[in-house]
Amino acid sequence: MDMQHRIKQLFTDSIETKTRAMDELGPSIEQASQAMVNSLLSEGKILACGNGGSAGDSQHFSSELLNRFERERPSLPAIALTTDSSTLTSIANDYSYDEVFSKQIRALGQPGDVLLAISTSGNSGNVLQAIQAAHDRDMLVVALTGRDGGAMASLLLPEDVEIRVPARSTARIQEVHLLAIHCLCDLIDRQLFGSEE
Repeated sequence: MDMQHRIKQLFTDSIETKTRAMDELGPSIEQASQAMVNSLLSEGKILACGNGGSAGDSQHFSSELLNRFERERPSLPAIALTTDSSTLTSIANDYSYDEVFSKQIRALGQPGDVLLAISTSGNSGNVLQAIQAAHDRDMLVVALTGRDGGAMASLLLPEDVEIRVPARSTARIQEVHLLAIHCLCDLIDRQLFGSEE
């Protein structure tokens, strides 16, 4: 096996996926950033959830908002619903794993908040229930998906935003999800604090 050839192929696949996504996802990323900015300006917060690599992405996003992205600025309110092991395990044990995010949203979510729901397949049961809980709490949903959007796409309301990566490979979808998250962080900072000179 020629490992150098394989590495180059993976880089090429990632670049090609990002190029396709750049042409398709610009408007939805812009719309999602505006929804998040509107929430933050109205004293709202952003809750984020996902499983596995998508859990990592939700924590990455919340840390960029809470701490900083690329400039000095005030902290912004964001919570990853994936980090409290006592809460996650008690809900999974007492109820079901499908409710680990939705129960937190029903307790912490307020009207005007935004849920960042991340799933490469769009079919994660606990993320689907999170979206329903967010709607019950009058929250707007930004969905990061891939493939055909899965069951998540059909749950979204007209005011929600889906950022659907045009790819089938989970790894390629996750790579674009991270880039979309960095775009959101950049656009949120620029809309709230101006372009950095």
